[in-house]
Amino acid sequence: MSGHSKWSTIKRKKGAADAARARVFTKLIKEITVAARMGGGDPDSNPRLRLAIDKGKQANMPLQNVERAIKKGTGELEGVAYEEVTYEGYGPGGAAVIVEAITDNRNRTVSEIRHLFSKLGGNLAETNAVAFMFDRKAVVELEPGEKTEDDVMEAALEAGAEDVVMEDDGTFSVTGEPNLLNDLKDALEAIGVNITSAESTLVPQNYMDVDEKHAGTLLKMMEQLDDHDDVQKVYSNFDISEELLEKLAGE
Repeated sequence: MSGHSKWSTIKRKKGAADAARARVFTKLIKEITVAARMGGGDPDSNPRLRLAIDKGKQANMPLQNVERAIKKGTGELEGVAYEEVTYEGYGPGGAAVIVEAITDNRNRTVSEIRHLFSKLGGNLAETNAVAFMFDRKAVVELEPGEKTEDDVMEAALEAGAEDVVMEDDGTFSVTGEPNLLNDLKDALEAIGVNITSAESTLVPQNYMDVDEKHAGTLLKMMEQLDDHDDVQKVYSNFDISEELLEKLAGE
């Protein structure tokens, strides 16, 4: 019986991992296709495409998948007509939430996103209802390896970074204007650090504390939004204490 139980657990974990990987590939293919359509198929002259391809490499996406997505974007292969859409709303407790999606059916996607908000105590809002609370920034996260804080700081600031923060776990977060994303990434890679993430993202101007009554439901809503096939990124300005996060994780 114990052997059967263990195998069942392994199969469940493997199934979840495979599903998660499939979702990642689906989202990356959409991003690569749209990036190629908007800026051309050459990553050297299309920063957005270059970043999407880098993400594909990090996710171990097969090269043929990347090439096919680029050709669909440039029109060399027939493909689905994707469009980018953004939704704004509020989560349980009033936290601001922004959802960026790529879809081939706007009506279907907005219906499904509205349902996810409403069933978990949130609600969709009008365009620009919460967007003013966020700033678009380039954010590069890295593991310094053998490099010192001064090494990271010098390389980042010379490339135009606005802020360099050393996290509690020893990693770094480097922030700058969105157009400097590739410059920051290249400068930091040049000194031999390990780039774990590099993206153009929305950063809250201020953060909102979420209490225990709403925190669990809010995190559930964020997870379900992020898992949606059409959703590329989800942003929010909520802040939940480490103590509360640990409590929720143990429940």
